Amino acid sequence: MQKDNIFQTNRRSFLKVSGILSGGLVLGFTWGSCTRPEDIIVMPKEWYDINGYLKIGENGLVTIMSPNPEIGQNVKTSMPMIIAEELDCLWKNVIVEQGALNTDVFSRQVAGGSQSLRAGWTSLRTAGATARKMLVNAAAQQWEVDPSTLKTEEGFVVKETGEKLSYGDLAMAASKGEPVKSEDVQLKDPKDFKIIGTETSNVDLENIVTGKPLFGIDTKKEGMAYASVMRPPSFGQKLVSFNDADARSVSGVKDVFQFGDKIAVIADSNWSAMKAKKALKAEWTDEGTLENTEAHDAQLLALLNTKSETPKRKDGDVDKAFAEADEILERIYEAPFLPHNCLEPMNFFAHVTDDKVDLLGPIQTPQWTRGNVAKLLNRPEEQVSVDMTRMGGGFGRRLYGDFAEEAAEISSIAKMPIQLQFTREDDMTAGTYRPASKYKFKAAIKEGKLTGYHLVGAGVNMGNSTREDNFPASAVENYLVESHELKSNITTGAWRAPITNFLAFAEQAFFDELATKIGKDPVEFRLELFERAKNNPVGKLDYDPEKSIGVIKLAAEKSNWGTKIDGVYQGFSAYYSHNTYVAEVANVVLENGNPRVTNVVCAIDCGIVVNPLGAKNQVEGGVVDGIGHAMFGDFSFKNGRANHENFGTYKMIRMSDAPAVEAHFVKNTNDPTGLGEPTLPPAGGALANAFAAAGRERLYKQPFIQQIKIVG
Repeated sequence: MQKDNIFQTNRRSFLKVSGILSGGLVLGFTWGSCTRPEDIIVMPKEWYDINGYLKIGENGLVTIMSPNPEIGQNVKTSMPMIIAEELDCLWKNVIVEQGALNTDVFSRQVAGGSQSLRAGWTSLRTAGATARKMLVNAAAQQWEVDPSTLKTEEGFVVKETGEKLSYGDLAMAASKGEPVKSEDVQLKDPKDFKIIGTETSNVDLENIVTGKPLFGIDTKKEGMAYASVMRPPSFGQKLVSFNDADARSVSGVKDVFQFGDKIAVIADSNWSAMKAKKALKAEWTDEGTLENTEAHDAQLLALLNTKSETPKRKDGDVDKAFAEADEILERIYEAPFLPHNCLEPMNFFAHVTDDKVDLLGPIQTPQWTRGNVAKLLNRPEEQVSVDMTRMGGGFGRRLYGDFAEEAAEISSIAKMPIQLQFTREDDMTAGTYRPASKYKFKAAIKEGKLTGYHLVGAGVNMGNSTREDNFPASAVENYLVESHELKSNITTGAWRAPITNFLAFAEQAFFDELATKIGKDPVEFRLELFERAKNNPVGKLDYDPEKSIGVIKLAAEKSNWGTKIDGVYQGFSAYYSHNTYVAEVANVVLENGNPRVTNVVCAIDCGIVVNPLGAKNQVEGGVVDGIGHAMFGDFSFKNGRANHENFGTYKMIRMSDAPAVEAHFVKNTNDPTGLGEPTLPPAGGALANAFAAAGRERLYKQPFIQQIKIVG
């Protein structure tokens, strides 16, 4: 960037995105809305840096940086939409560029916890509004009028007389003007939004469907070699020795070497690297415990019957409630390990030199990864740069930058730029998995009412396996939650909607059975409890019962809950996670006596919906993912080794299995909350409850396919 804040470029150089702009990051062009050639604005000759989020060309074209990692949650479209809204420009005149890691300008450049829009809402709006204020000030100075007499509309600053100047006319002056303080900026009233709330296509859509290089796995750099890594075949094993003679004989192989307990193969193509890795002969020894799922199961069950010295939450007198109960309902629910199985396997580019470390690839936590790589290589963080590509799925796996660290270490040893790529087998057997877990629920019933509630959770490497302040906390007078952890050397971590991805199924299946035991309609039973939490909460209340009531009623209305339709059986579920309230109704039919889910009706309160099209996609994806893994997800370990290595044996949900999904959003102007994950947790419960309504057995263990035959 030049000192006068002007970006010098032209159309041809601007389109050369694979090697010169932002470390080779691909730009998304939103010209799909331009229906006539004369509508297309040509690329400007000069760009003016207004602030860290955007720059404006002399012809009014605007480039907006999308700061957060894009893993398919559509933030690369929705975050710039927020900036463009407050800037008050035409969306068709916006170019979106993926931002690199820049902690001086951006905050929380993380894709995790469904928090990108929630955490960035104010800063993104302020960035756009600040730029708008700078343009207004520049126009006021040129016209010699009070800025308060001016307004903006569709990329112009307008006088009371109707005279106007385009943002392009004002960009140079604005870029040189006095900085604007955020407290001096007026944000728009939501009723005036023109971009936020409109269905907007993904800015990368054309490049995605035409196969243009957008993803980390597409990376190609001058002088780059490919790396494939042999890792211990079982968790707990260490490398003793290896023979690389056959591997080195593979055409294209440049080098083979050990790093830690792994062996790297460097070659001039990914195919050669993978082929050579298969030719390696290695001997492994056992230094740690070789874990078995059967042993885990027994240990977790034992923990469920172990009293915790420090409960996660305790309200009232649970022991007394159970002692005085007319009836007690107790159930245990079990969940397996699960791999992430992102469509794009783990990969990363690294070029380590004496002066710097360049990293490029699909990562959900670029700042954390930069720090880890700097520590690994004993470098100051200032020497490490991280550029982000679009990701072919993340689901929590790409929170952990182990693959980026491997790429950096290999490049440092090999003294060349490296593109590390996992095979599908690497991805599935050397992953970071959803922890296996078990839950025991116990309810005390007296005179037809829930008077006591006891939840015990136990999980592998989970820390706290519960959400003790979620519903039904505050709705039950006598309430106890305990949690236990089982340590294992199998790597576990966040998996889409951590903990709640299974806990919600278990809780909502239990509540349905509890409603049946008490003799109440499942929806009415839940509403009564939320009303109790709303009007007379017990202890700490960490959720909004009114919002839960709202989505429950909306889902019931839109699904025609309680209306008998021949051959259709309904299951209900409601859950709060990632600051978002969701209720779902699954509809199931029987084919030759076996259940098939046809459609799911989903009600969501996630605050203001920035992009309804992207939001619907997130809802549909979450529901289908939740149903797919509840029905089919099965993963285990024997002697530390995963029981599945590829999709030939591991079943994922297919198109024929997937239900139609209806999304209904509660309309409000509250700040946006999470959406990438919250529709997944309730899905399994809605499905299991629908199966029970159809006369199938109650389900206490996932995957469901192990217990009942399901029509796909």
